[in-house]
Amino acid sequence: MSVTTVEPPAQKPTVRPQRKNRRPKSSGWWMPYALLAPAVMFVLAIQVLPMVIGICMSFIKLTKAFIANWGSAPAAGLANYSITVDFNSAVGKSLLSSFFVTCGFTVLVVGLSWMLGMAAAVVLQKQFWGRGFIRTLFLIPYALPVYAGIIAWKFMFQKDTGAINHFLFDNLHVGGEKPFWLIGDSSFVAMLIVAIWRLWPFAFLMLMAGLQSIPSEVYEASAVDGAKPWRQWRSITLPMLKPVNVVLILVMFLWTFNDFNTPYVLFGNSQPPAGDLIAFHIYNASFLTWNFGLGAAMSVLLLLFLLLVTGIYLIVVNRRSRRA
Repeated sequence: MSVTTVEPPAQKPTVRPQRKNRRPKSSGWWMPYALLAPAVMFVLAIQVLPMVIGICMSFIKLTKAFIANWGSAPAAGLANYSITVDFNSAVGKSLLSSFFVTCGFTVLVVGLSWMLGMAAAVVLQKQFWGRGFIRTLFLIPYALPVYAGIIAWKFMFQKDTGAINHFLFDNLHVGGEKPFWLIGDSSFVAMLIVAIWRLWPFAFLMLMAGLQSIPSEVYEASAVDGAKPWRQWRSITLPMLKPVNVVLILVMFLWTFNDFNTPYVLFGNSQPPAGDLIAFHIYNASFLTWNFGLGAAMSVLLLLFLLLVTGIYLIVVNRRSRRA
């Protein structure tokens, strides 16, 4: 009787993991910093340095008597700021009035521009013949040079030779006397129209880009469930466009509150009280009276106000997003 011997299975040789060779430190570690250095220097020279100089100017009595030699200007301490916030004085009253005009102007321009941009972006999401041409047509005000567009509106707002009064009173035969659009209370309406005409294409462009990222299947599924267009816009479009709207509204607010070109080109140096935006008011306070220290103090206060509003806005938005 033969006995078969069973050999144990051969053990596989253990393979030790090889250690990766550590690469020597690259000798070009400085290259990213060298590439960023020109941009950093440019930002410091264009943005940070003028801001620091403006803050320093607000603490001295820099008038036309010392404009040739800033070092000889006497120190003012907080005197420029106290004059600015003294709302019983003429300077403080005019600044406060300009601030309220700017707040109302900003709310109306940002709100109406956003609504026009949203409406156009939603309508132009659907496929139809000529959609590309209409999109390009809507973006023309944003592509035009700022001064060229505002000067064209300035000619149209003229009382006797302007296209606005000619269309309203000569063609449509609206009753009453032709108004002076660039003088008096009507100047606020004229400035509002020009600012909305310039800003709403930017809102349209940003919202249209945001709508491209929303899947069409979401709208199709909601339509199957019986959701109407208004419900789709409220329950799908607005929530999914929230990241775009957060940045868009903040940028439009900062641009509009600091708007200088619109009143400057429309009214020149003699702006009416209804068109006295705060950026233009600070310019006149600095260059018409040659009191650059006082104008710098107004600029610093405006900067602090915008930083405060921006910080509060971002905190509120972040808290709401966390709760959601």
